[in-house]
Amino acid sequence: MRRSKAASHENHERWLVSYADFITLLFAFFVVMFASTQNDKNKAKAVSESVREALEHGQFSNAISTVLGRGKHPATKPPFNAPPVSFGENPPAPPAPPETHPADLAKSLVTLQQGLSAELLAGKVQLKLEARGLVISLREAAFFASGDDQVAPVSLPILAKIAGVIEIVPNQVRLEGHTDSVPIHNSRFRSNWELSAARSIAMLEVLAERYRIPRSRMAVAGYAENAPSDSNETEEGRSHNRRVDVVLLTQEGQRSEPESQPQPPATIRKGP
Repeated sequence: MRRSKAASHENHERWLVSYADFITLLFAFFVVMFASTQNDKNKAKAVSESVREALEHGQFSNAISTVLGRGKHPATKPPFNAPPVSFGENPPAPPAPPETHPADLAKSLVTLQQGLSAELLAGKVQLKLEARGLVISLREAAFFASGDDQVAPVSLPILAKIAGVIEIVPNQVRLEGHTDSVPIHNSRFRSNWELSAARSIAMLEVLAERYRIPRSRMAVAGYAENAPSDSNETEEGRSHNRRVDVVLLTQEGQRSEPESQPQPPATIRKGP
């Protein structure tokens, strides 16, 4: 007699295999996410520290670039408040040293007008502001005897006021002697050229010796009768032409002056 086969039972635990695989994959996923999260936290912490340090030391952009891997710390760091550097432009010219250019002579003119008001009214002095400079005309009658080159002592108070203005400005000074058209020939001067030049030199000596105006700032010129300020047809006009002009030169006026070259210091020889 045949035996019947025993009925087989269905395996209801096969799902555990799939579940285990799913749990393993899920665990791996969370491990990866956790690791990724930890890296981001570290970088975020590094960025936070760098921001704090940069804000405290004034180098924000450099620190952020270094942490994020987009830059490197420079070997030398410019100061935070350094001015921006522009390329392709000429650098600004350095400021000129003080007192290298002639001063504005309008103020000097006003000062002399106020200080010499009586002399201007009496016709002893005349003031003119020209392109070449401030011209102070000293009439012969107030400063020199006729045909002489000695400065009259009574004119020294006037010269003191003029020297005070010369002293406070850096302008070069030119002393220009002028005469009228009447020829002169005596034991001392053979011509008006010599007289006009001698009067310029005499005025230079007074300004240098008495009022300490540096000789290096002054120059002399003699024009004789060749640059009249008035007509030589009348006595009044001729008296105006006999003068010494003290000219405080402007920058334009100095162009007619020879340029002086710096001299090397003198060598002092020692005895044997």
